[in-house]
Amino acid sequence: MTLTSMIIPTYNGLDLIRPCIDAIRQYSGDPASYEIIVVDNGSTDGTAEYCALERIRFVRFPDNRGFPAACNAGLRAACGDELLLLNNDVTVTPRWLENLRTALYSDASIGITGPVTNYASGIQQIELAFRDMEHFQELANSNNVVDSSRWKEVRRIVGLCMLMKRDVVESVGLLDEAYSPGHYEDDDYCYRARLQGYRLLVCGDVLVHHQGSASFQKTDPVAWKQLLERNRSIFMNKWHVDPLEYMDISDEGGNVE
Repeated sequence: MTLTSMIIPTYNGLDLIRPCIDAIRQYSGDPASYEIIVVDNGSTDGTAEYCALERIRFVRFPDNRGFPAACNAGLRAACGDELLLLNNDVTVTPRWLENLRTALYSDASIGITGPVTNYASGIQQIELAFRDMEHFQELANSNNVVDSSRWKEVRRIVGLCMLMKRDVVESVGLLDEAYSPGHYEDDDYCYRARLQGYRLLVCGDVLVHHQGSASFQKTDPVAWKQLLERNRSIFMNKWHVDPLEYMDISDEGGNVE
């Protein structure tokens, strides 16, 4: 059986981790087919106690090292044949993992797959009206029917939910921690993966819910904007290309019925 390691960085996000874990357990199939690794950036809200109670693999930093460092710690600890980076404010849905895996193994050249969602930058965000999470799950259940015609090759996948083959990580390496505490490390990783010859697919047949920048919303808006500009500059200095030009824009609207 193929094992998927799900790596979830968190910082004082117990209110997010609980529904995130609950949905994973409800919608990911056989529990023996995946492991959950929570990487904690020095939370003080009971996250450690919750993970111990739930018997979740747990990696803890004494302080907040940021998103890329937390992802890397999880990648180092992971035992899986596949590696999934998942934001703590994502709620997964019926057949999400099964469908991402179907796309991932549809061709040897595919290295990373990702879903569509209600909140993301670029092509992965779709227009979707829903009343509450129960209604969202109903819409996702209807949407998440394997359909390769709804896969789209892209140049970047947002790090909110990225499924990768292990050989991608072995070839590309870990996330660049120069982008800490976060933003553009996922763009950087996708750029590096494509340089290694891997192709990236966004799967229209996988819809997940994303609350959106939950950790960074606690940051001062001016500081957040400065961080975005700083990290965009890091990317441009490193690759001599503007990452905003690499943001795939949908020409089809990407609506889910």
